Amino acid sequence: MEMGVVSENAWWMIPENFDAPLVLFIDQSQEELIFGHGDLYLRRIEEHSSTFIQLEAWFTASGQTRVSVVGPLRARQWLMDMIWSLGSQENYHQARGQQMLLRVQNQPLTTVDLDAALRVQTHSWGLSPVIRSKGPI
Repeated sequence: MEMGVVSENAWWMIPENFDAPLVLFIDQSQEELIFGHGDLYLRRIEEHSSTFIQLEAWFTASGQTRVSVVGPLRARQWLMDMIWSLGSQENYHQARGQQMLLRVQNQPLTTVDLDAALRVQTHSWGLSPVIRSKGPI
């Protein structure tokens, strides 16, 4: 495929990928941990997760950032799991979140990555895969 040629099957050409965007709030320190100082890693995370991520600083006492994510449902779920894991109080989840962060910063996510995260979510959160894969996050 030629560089610059857009595939008809590109994720942004599928309307369902824009239904029910993932919206969450994170504090400034977590934003810097995930996206880097000055959002250095934002574009790379978007490319590697096949998503579009919008960061908006909110004027709250805690200085939160609103994170909006559109893209394929499984990629949104994967990113939500990564962010949740990084913010967890449990060392196991924090370490897992850090591994996920390094993965998405350094290489594109694969179907294997998405499947593995879904299995862990299902086990950790006590949800069936059928429930997790239907509807908005």
